[in-house]
Amino acid sequence: MIRISIREQKLRFEELSFDCSTGKTGTGSEEGSGRTPLGLFEVWSAHGENAPLMTVFRGRIPVGTYPTAARGDDAILTRILALHGLEPHNANTRARYIYIHGTNDTELLGTPASHGCIRLAPQDMLTLFNRVTIGQKVVIEA
Repeated sequence: MIRISIREQKLRFEELSFDCSTGKTGTGSEEGSGRTPLGLFEVWSAHGENAPLMTVFRGRIPVGTYPTAARGDDAILTRILALHGLEPHNANTRARYIYIHGTNDTELLGTPASHGCIRLAPQDMLTLFNRVTIGQKVVIEA
């Protein structure tokens, strides 16, 4: 199981432990809140296999590489693991486009800084992506 700790700003899977960033506005499942949902999830889709490390995604489609293709302060880089909520309070997670993904804001890892997603350093995201399968359980804890 992938375990994400909001308090520690850590993602753990098997023997791996990575600094991450979760929602800068805290936790919650409200649409448009920018918050990271809590509870039990599964990986419902994976995007970016075989793409270059710094690939930028929009709408889960590769559009170029960082920094040339980046827009705004929340570039989605490297790979995407899209989450599906398995509990009534987080059932809208997929519709909210909550992902585990790589980021260009690596200096903010270890602090809440995302728009609700779980951000990792690009190399950490690549390592995780290569070990996770569709259906992998994920728990996000306060």
